[in-house]
Amino acid sequence: MKEIKAYVHRNRVADVIAAVKGTTAWGSALKARGHNLAVYMVKGSLLPLADEVRHYSIDLGDEVVNEYKLELLCDDTEVDEMVDAIRSAALTGQAHAGWITVTELARAISVP
Repeated sequence: MKEIKAYVHRNRVADVIAAVKGTTAWGSALKARGHNLAVYMVKGSLLPLADEVRHYSIDLGDEVVNEYKLELLCDDTEVDEMVDAIRSAALTGQAHAGWITVTELARAISVP
């Protein structure tokens, strides 16, 4: 099992979620319960898409951009399809529009 984490611009997050849920890997409602997609708003260092998304954090002492972090659990066989969906939906036209990481999970236990 793998965990996919993605950091994307706030104006792309809805399209990214729709793209993930539109994959065959996401599948039916029954199968979707096993994926556990979580979305968090975070302050990060992506290049801003416009001046109005630039913020200065006094706590961090630097310019930040509100971005979203997505976390998704999936089977090893689903990783490529999920990553491709995230990557294509997160595109902004910038050279660095976000990050996607994939890590191996030692164990994932469903809570019934």
